[in-house]
Order: sequence, then C-alpha cells, then structure tokens
Amino acid sequence: MSDNRNAMPHSNTSNATDALAAKKNTTVAYTDGACKGNPGAGGWGAHLIFSDGSTQDLYGGDTETTNNRMELMGAIQALTHSSHEQKLEIWTDSSYVQKGITEWIEGWKKKGWKTASKKPVANQDLWQQLDMLCQQRDVDWHWVKGHAGHAGNEKADELANLGVTSNSGHSSMIKESDAPKKKDRIATDKKPVTNDDWLKFDPLGLDMVDDEFDEDVSEDELLINDSHHSHEKRMINDDVMVETAQYQDNAPNTMSNKAMPEAQTPMNDTVMTSDMPPIDTDAPKFDGDTSRANPHFKPLLPKPIHRHETNRQLIMDTETTGLDALKGDRVIEVGIVEMVGRKFTGEKLHVYINPQRGMDEEVIRIHGISEAFLADKPTFDQVAQSLYDFMDGAEIIAHNATFDMNFLNMEFAKVGLNDFAERVQVTDSLVMAKQQYPGQKNTLDALVRRLDVGKQDRTFHGALLDSEILAEVYLAMTGGQVTLAIEEDTQSDGGQTAHASFANLANLLLASTSDETTNQSWYASLAEDYPELKANM
Repeated sequence: MSDNRNAMPHSNTSNATDALAAKKNTTVAYTDGACKGNPGAGGWGAHLIFSDGSTQDLYGGDTETTNNRMELMGAIQALTHSSHEQKLEIWTDSSYVQKGITEWIEGWKKKGWKTASKKPVANQDLWQQLDMLCQQRDVDWHWVKGHAGHAGNEKADELANLGVTSNSGHSSMIKESDAPKKKDRIATDKKPVTNDDWLKFDPLGLDMVDDEFDEDVSEDELLINDSHHSHEKRMINDDVMVETAQYQDNAPNTMSNKAMPEAQTPMNDTVMTSDMPPIDTDAPKFDGDTSRANPHFKPLLPKPIHRHETNRQLIMDTETTGLDALKGDRVIEVGIVEMVGRKFTGEKLHVYINPQRGMDEEVIRIHGISEAFLADKPTFDQVAQSLYDFMDGAEIIAHNATFDMNFLNMEFAKVGLNDFAERVQVTDSLVMAKQQYPGQKNTLDALVRRLDVGKQDRTFHGALLDSEILAEVYLAMTGGQVTLAIEEDTQSDGGQTAHASFANLANLLLASTSDETTNQSWYASLAEDYPELKANM
C-alpha cells in the first residue's frame, strides 16, 4: 500500500470553525463505517489530518460484514496509520465504538470477553485488535452526531461508502491520479459548518427534546441495535410534535438509505387504482435507497379482505414533508400492519407518495426521503381510495395518533373523502403509555427497552418498520403487566430492569438442611406423647 499524502495544509487554524484544521503535535482522525444490508457489503473509511497540515484518506471493505465491524475497522486503520510519537484524536459517530473503547472494554476483559449479561462480546477479534493498538498510545475518543453537516464526519462517511463499492477486504489509498470525480466525493476544501461550535449545530432544535440520546443505554442494547437509527415522534413543550432521528449510533452509508423489509415486495393481491402508474414486474428489486431517484419500489396496497371483521386493528405510521398539515405540509409515506383478534394477518400496506411540493433540506435529513425519490411516485389522489378502503371500519393505532390523523384527515378531505375520521376508531399508544407509566419516558425506544420487545434490526427506519415495532409494543402494553415499571432506567448487571417476577424469585429459594433436621427432632419429641403421630412417622 502506498503512503501518499495530500500536502496541501488547511489555512484556517480555528478549530472551533474548521473541523479539518491541523492541530499542533496531534493527528486528528475522522472514521466511519457503512453497510448495505447489515449484514451485507460494507466499507470503512478514515480521514487523517497530520500536524503538518498534510492529510491521508483510507478506505476498504468486505463483501459480507456488518456496520459495527466497519465502524471498528475505521478506527483500527486510523490507529495503524498514525504516528505513535504524536497524540491521536479520533472522532466517530458510532456510540458503539466510542462507549466500547472508553467504558466497556475493561469490564469485558475482566469477565473473559463477556458482556454484562454474560454473553460473548460481538466482534471480539476487532475489539482485541483495537485494544492492542491503543496500548502505550495517547488517544482521545470523541463522539460526533452523524449526518449533521460536520465536515470531518461527512468526509469519513464518503470514504466509507467508497469502501463499500471497492468490494475489497484491504485498505486503499486515494491518489490524485485515480481520485473520484469531484461530484462523487467531498472536496477537501469543503466549507465547514459556520456555527461557532459545530457540536451544538442543531437546525431543527432537536437537542431541545428530552432523550435525544439516552446516555444510559446499555452495551447490550447498542450491540443489538448494531448502529441503528430509531425513528420517533417526540413532544416538545407538550404540544408540538417533530419527526426526529435519535442518533444512537451511525447509520450505514447515509441516513437516507432506507432498506425496507422483505415483506415489502408486492403481494399477489396488491391492487392499484386506475390512475396509478403501472408496475414493471421485471424491474430490479428495490434496494431501499430513498436518497435519489429510484423507480424500483413497488407499493403494497392490498385488498381489504378482512374489512369490518371484529377486533380488526391497524398499526400505522406516516412520514410527512413537515410538521403542520394546516400550513401545506403533505403525507409522503404510509405504513400499516394489520391484526385481527390481536393476531397478525400478514397483510401490510406500504406506499410512498409524491407530495407535489418541495421539502426543506433539514426535513429531508430527518426522514431521509428525497424529492428526487418521490418524483415518480403516485400522488395522494391516486392512492386515496385504496388507503380509505383498507382502513375503513378498523381501529387505528398510532404513537401520537393526533399527528398522523390530522394529516390523513387533511389528505382525504382534499379528494372529497371527508368522513374518514368517522369511519375509523383511533387509539393513541402514546396516551396509553403515559397512563400506564406516568412520569417516565414513553418514546417508542423507551417502550421497546422497558417491555423487552420490538428489537428488530433498525439499521434503516421507515413507516412500515416503525409500525411493526409499535405492534409488538402495543401487544405487550395491553397483554398484562410485563415489568413492575418502577424507575425504568434502573439497570441490573445485564442491562435489563432490575425487577424480576416473584415466580422466578421463588425458584431461587434453597432448602435448609439445618431447618429440616430441627423439624424432624421436633416431630420425634412429640411422638413420645402421641402414639398416632409416631405411627404416621
């Protein structure tokens, strides 16, 4: 491997405003990982800035890997290619990596590379390699919010994506002669975020939300999440809902790359209105990328074969262009999972919708659905009747249902279906959770952790996946007491709530030999005075 470096130093030395500036006696490294499929083809990237102002770009990948392994490889390569003589500053948007190396690894080693719940540490080979490289090194680890406009993180993200397409298991160097075209990569002189403190850069006010990032999340939960985003509707000032991505870890590739579950391939009974664009059944499979024009998504609009059956429930989630239906915002995605008698029927509805209007960049950053992706999708009037018929007569369950229902009522009214609200029954799982767990966090993520359900692969989020997870949460909330729910965040050694069922506690009781001996002696003393007792003994 060649060791080519870009000797063009950055002229701006203000680290508060230029994340790509060199630092005296310090190597600054931005690392990232990416994965299409998780597991699937993956890549890692590392952008190194040396104290003399020169830079080095590294990337590589594997054909079958996970996002967490690629996050670790990015950090490993930064350590491998930096001088031991200088301090190393590593910036990663992976909480899994940052917390693992700074908080958890010593405990893992003491337990023989087992987690707090006594499970083998995932990716142990890479953690051991990372640990060895950190020995006798002066390394500072920093977490940075991913996909928030930070120049160093964006650079590392682009390199990681190059690693995915390189389809190799070894590192590669970017040389001037074979560098990608300018439009395919982030230029080294890209202007950084102009805020005085890029760590506080928060264009939508998302950091105002409680539980933006749960600092008490356990190692096992991050291992399960495997660098996932979780998509939540959160309350600000108790009455304003925002769609926000909770950055528990870095999303593979880009936040906007949304891989949909296999169930989203069209069913045989999928029905389209006459105005719907025809579906090419021979088209390539949808790859989940909603960041660009992508014509291969096939809507799921099944016939309402269970309509008007008793105890029919539809767990629903939507995505929108913004927060206010009364100010022109529109629905752009609907996902629904059907249950009858509290059992899944296998019927699912999923459709993307062209809102016929633009979206702010900040909003696209949140849900990851680009205008280009929606350009060839049906408009709401083209799918309205199918949506209306599928939902007619059912109980609609949504987390903060008022938000979703306000938008759907507005959309249906635009096409003359003004009685939608009267045709359905609405249950708000957020209201239920607040009543059941007063004074506690009741976001979907918090309920998933509290009830120990819905821990699906959330590398990519979307309306249908969120509906599937909410369905599990709803069933757990309405199926009896799952935990005592006293102080949700109280953690045991295994990262679970510290409360256990009384039946399990009873099983831990041990018989006392001394008590048994004393009991027999007492019976023997009575037997001398009571012949019938002696006979029975």
